[in-house]
Amino acid sequence: MDDLINVEVAYATPEKQSLIELTVPVGSTVEQAIMASGVLDIHPEIELKKAKVGVWNRVVKPSLEVNNGDRIEVYRPLIADPKEVRKRRAEKAIQEGRADKVTGGRPNPLKAGAKN
Repeated sequence: MDDLINVEVAYATPEKQSLIELTVPVGSTVEQAIMASGVLDIHPEIELKKAKVGVWNRVVKPSLEVNNGDRIEVYRPLIADPKEVRKRRAEKAIQEGRADKVTGGRPNPLKAGAKN
């Protein structure tokens, strides 16, 4: 009995989330746990050879040995560059007057009201 450990495998799309709890032999890798979980049958769009994987929000190699209680995560590819999204959001805030044109922060209401 001591040669088995409990892990969970997580994968999510905007439409469907899967969190699969399973028992694997001690010495199993992240990739082996993912394969054993059946998540690839539930989500056939996962390309395991290309997908990034992680344990507890930390990207790891698929060959990493898992520990008891690990949460293994399969990550989807990003569809937008996060830096570009933040840049566009900041530009929109400046245009709408929700951000200071110089600092990019929130406008100071005391300065805005002091123009008498």
